[in-house]
Amino acid sequence: MQPAAPAAEHSPHPFIFLFLIVPFGVSSGFVTVTLAYQLTRGGLDASQIAALVAVSFLPQTWKFLWAPLVDTTLSRKAWYWIGAVLTAVGILACGLIPADARSFPLLSGLVFLASVASTFLAMSVEALIAHHTPDHLKGRASGWFQAGNLGGGGLGGGAGLWMAQHLSAAWISPAALAVSCVACALALPWIAEPTRARSRAAASLDARAGLRLAIDQQWSRLLAVLKDLWAMVRSQRGFLALLVVFLPITTGAASNLWAAVADSWRASADTVALVNGTLGGIASALGCLAGGFFCDRLNRKAAYLLYGVAQALCAVAMALAPHTESMFAVFTLLYAVLNGMGYAAFSAVALETIGKSAAATQYNAFASLSNTPIMYMGLVEGWAYTRFGASAMLYAEAALAAGAIVVFASASSFAARRRPALAAS
Repeated sequence: MQPAAPAAEHSPHPFIFLFLIVPFGVSSGFVTVTLAYQLTRGGLDASQIAALVAVSFLPQTWKFLWAPLVDTTLSRKAWYWIGAVLTAVGILACGLIPADARSFPLLSGLVFLASVASTFLAMSVEALIAHHTPDHLKGRASGWFQAGNLGGGGLGGGAGLWMAQHLSAAWISPAALAVSCVACALALPWIAEPTRARSRAAASLDARAGLRLAIDQQWSRLLAVLKDLWAMVRSQRGFLALLVVFLPITTGAASNLWAAVADSWRASADTVALVNGTLGGIASALGCLAGGFFCDRLNRKAAYLLYGVAQALCAVAMALAPHTESMFAVFTLLYAVLNGMGYAAFSAVALETIGKSAAATQYNAFASLSNTPIMYMGLVEGWAYTRFGASAMLYAEAALAAGAIVVFASASSFAARRRPALAAS
C-alpha cells in the first residue's frame, strides 16, 4: 500500500481527516470533561468551570490573526507536527497538576497555551481539506472532519476521565492522551502536501540578498492572503456565511458544562465518562456523518439553521424532563448527535465559501467567529446554572438560539431584497 497520490491525480478519502483532527478534539475534551469534573470535585463551582472553558476557547476566537503563518511559511505537515507535539505537552502538563482551587490559575494558563498549540494543528488540517476536496463532496468531508473533532473530544473526556478515576497513577491518563495526539500524525504520509510557488531568483543570490528577497516574498504572500480574506468578507455570500456562524446557533455550549452540572441529574462519574466520553463521542461522530451527508443535498446554510432549531428543542425537552441519571444519559447523547450535525454544517458552510486560496486564514476567520458564541454562551449558561439552576441554563441556550435564528432570517431577507435593487441600478 502506497501513500496518497497528489491531489491532481487522486483525492484521499476524507476518513484521513478524521484521524488528523482527533488531537484537537482530545485537547478540548480533556478540558471540558476530565479537568472540569476533577475541578468540580476539588471545590470549584459551575461558573468557575465555565470560566476555564472560556479560557480554552479564547485562542480559538483570535486564531485568524496567526492563521496566515500556516498559509505562507512552513509546510502544512510541518505545522501539524508542531501543533501535535505542543498539544500533547500541554495535556500532559495539565494532567500532572492537582485539580483544585489553589492550582486553578496555573491550570488556566496551561489550558490557554495548549489551546494555542492546537490551533496550528487544526489550521494545517483545514488547509489540506480545502485543497483536496471537490465542491460537491465538501459536506461529506466536513462530516468526517468534525467526526474526528467531536470523537476526539469523547476520547479526551471519556477515556481521560475514566482513567483518571480508575487508575492509581495520576500521570497515566494525560500521558496516554498525549501519546494518542502524536500518534495521529502517522496519517500524514497518506495525503499529499499542496505545493507553493517558489521563486528561483533567491538561489543565485548571496545569503544577505537571498534573505531580503525571502522577506519581500513573505510580505507579498501575506498581503495576498489578507486581500483574499477581505474580498471574501465583502461579498454578500461571505458576509451571510460569516453572520450565520457568528450567531449563537448550534453552539453546543451546554456540552462543555455537562461534567460540571451532572450533579443536578444525580449522574455518577462513570455515567459522565460514558455518555460524555465514549458513547458521546460515537453519538457526535455519527451526527457529524449524517449532518455532512445532508449538507451535500440541502442548502448548507439552511441545514445549519435546521440543526440549530433541533438542538434548541432538545435543550428545552431536557429541561422539562425529570432530572434523573437516565434522562441525563438520554438527552446528552441526543444533544451530542445534534451537536455533531451542527458542527458538520458549520464546516460545510465555511468550505463552500472560502475556496482554496489562503485556505487556513479564510477558514479560521469562520472558526474564530464561530468559537466566539461558544465562549460567551458557556459563560452565560454557567452563570444561569449557578444563579437559577439546571433548567434555566438550558432555557437560556434555547432562547438565545431562537433569537439568533430570527436575526439571520431577517438579514437574509434584507439581502435578498437588496440584490435585485442593486442589479437594477
